[in-house]
Amino acid sequence: MTLLFQLLVNGLIVGALYGVVAMSFVLIYKASRIVNFAQGEFLLIGAWTCWWLLTSWQLPFWIGFPITLVFMLIFGVVLQVVVLRPMIGEPIISVIMVTIGLSIVFQAAMKWMFGVFAKPFPQIFASPTMDIFGLQVQTVYVVSLAISILIMAGFGWFFKYSRLGLAMRATAFDQQVAQSLGISVRQMFAMSWAISAMVSAVAGVTVGVVNGVSSALSFFGIKVFPAVILGGLDSVIGAVLGGLIVGVLENMAHYLDSQWLNWGNMYEIAPFYVLIAILMVKPYGLFGTKDIERV
Repeated sequence: MTLLFQLLVNGLIVGALYGVVAMSFVLIYKASRIVNFAQGEFLLIGAWTCWWLLTSWQLPFWIGFPITLVFMLIFGVVLQVVVLRPMIGEPIISVIMVTIGLSIVFQAAMKWMFGVFAKPFPQIFASPTMDIFGLQVQTVYVVSLAISILIMAGFGWFFKYSRLGLAMRATAFDQQVAQSLGISVRQMFAMSWAISAMVSAVAGVTVGVVNGVSSALSFFGIKVFPAVILGGLDSVIGAVLGGLIVGVLENMAHYLDSQWLNWGNMYEIAPFYVLIAILMVKPYGLFGTKDIERV
């Protein structure tokens, strides 16, 4: 029972990270109708950037981490303006192929710059683990859970009360109407990519601190994809819940596999099995908007 409770807590914490990255995924889709297959590479670039600042420049984490977020904000804007803005109006499959190409290019560039082997982060916290109700939990996961909750609350406030958030919602709802109201759709596209890159870097640094930084970190983006589809591709709330569900499912599958099944790979594939089962019943996800076409 102790192991079960430990895995459940881990699943909720990791699921919160999945939810944050899934929100970034949904943010780009809602604003520009683009499915970003380079989302995992945003995590990788953010993690390597922070690692480089802490190791090569010997910056303390409380300085290096904010610099990383600012860099990723600028990186997201430049990427959208230089690479993706010229693709506006092109067939959606062409844009998707561009994001896949970006994923491959970023992977190759990170391997060329930093190598292919995992590299550990310098020690950030005085104690690597914390005792919570008798369970040993990684300190960085506890901190990341707090940050994830703050990001989710920030997203909620941003979209409901800020002028920029309302403009992004209007753009996602109808681009032509948004333009008629004086909203710059191009600026909204750039802002969505910038926020997505910055928030993804938070998850990248968190996972990198625990497991080290390597190209395998980009697989995190593939694991988030089931959470996005599960919750609904255009639902921020669905992204959060989908992330939590996937995080818990992974760890519960690991518990079943380690105690009884002994298949050896349930941790990786269980979310995809559940994804297929749910989509057979609800093709638009749990909270996705159902498109109705009249012929």
